[in-house]
Amino acid sequence: MTELRLGYLYGVAAYFCWGFFPLYWRLLRPTGPLEVLAHRIVWSTLFVALLLAALRNLGFLRSLLHRPRTLAGIFLAAVLIAVNWGTYIYGVDTERVVETALGYFITPLVAVLLGVTSLGERLRLAQWVALGLGTLAVVVLTVDYGRLPYLALLLAGSFAGYGLVKKRLGLPAAEGLLVESAALTLPALAYLGWLAWGGQLTLGQVSVGHTTLLVLAGVITAIPLLLFAGAANRLPMTTLGLLQYLAPILQLGVGVLIFHEPMPPARLAGFVLVWVALIAFTVDAVRHARRRPGGPVADRSTAGDQPVVTVDGPVDVTVGQPQRMS
Repeated sequence: MTELRLGYLYGVAAYFCWGFFPLYWRLLRPTGPLEVLAHRIVWSTLFVALLLAALRNLGFLRSLLHRPRTLAGIFLAAVLIAVNWGTYIYGVDTERVVETALGYFITPLVAVLLGVTSLGERLRLAQWVALGLGTLAVVVLTVDYGRLPYLALLLAGSFAGYGLVKKRLGLPAAEGLLVESAALTLPALAYLGWLAWGGQLTLGQVSVGHTTLLVLAGVITAIPLLLFAGAANRLPMTTLGLLQYLAPILQLGVGVLIFHEPMPPARLAGFVLVWVALIAFTVDAVRHARRRPGGPVADRSTAGDQPVVTVDGPVDVTVGQPQRMS
């Protein structure tokens, strides 16, 4: 198998994992979303620490102790990804997978909006059109839901913010996941201890299979990241960025076809507006990237459910997007 084909295999496998995450998180019932999040953090930290120890790649931790600004950035990234993970798990648990898929569809648009509002970046005409269509889609979906699609907006906002911070930090995927998860491990352990003290901890109380699935949450988090890293080393970034849309498409399919969540005409119209916006956005991004001497650049360091692929600046998420997410 050629390196290019192997890259496609890794990339498709990674995004298929992220796309079918809702099926896994739904299996963890009756565990509540916060306990699932705590287990995901704890077991992710343990699994990645063991992996990096086996590879003898833990030396980078010592250098971080002398970089307080990097440590502060890691803490901020950890908070953002915890919000993203928790929101996604809550959305799956409350049977709102379609809304979570919407969040990952609109993440590139929110990332560009972040660039305008926080960094003063200038947008091209096609990007303004895409943002306008995305805003109109949110209005249509608000009318359909009878409320703001706040889960989608929270997922997109937390993940876009996380992508911006991660771009600044520049940590590799596995190392980034370790330090961010480690920053959250003590609060996660404290929460699990509080649940155990109150007799509400589900670990070891439901079945052997359920306990195994909770423990494997760390492995499930890390595997697609490793697959993505393999793909990122072999594929052009524009190709990898286009592949990232597999994940929310699959999540949408899971929500509608497997979990039988409703998709009334007005909601479908909102999604169509988002897709038209993304098409305009992606075509413009690919054309612009091909004109640049350096070509597109990927942020391969995210610990989110869907890594960031950036072109043209720190938060111009053009043909791809992060986490994690989910």
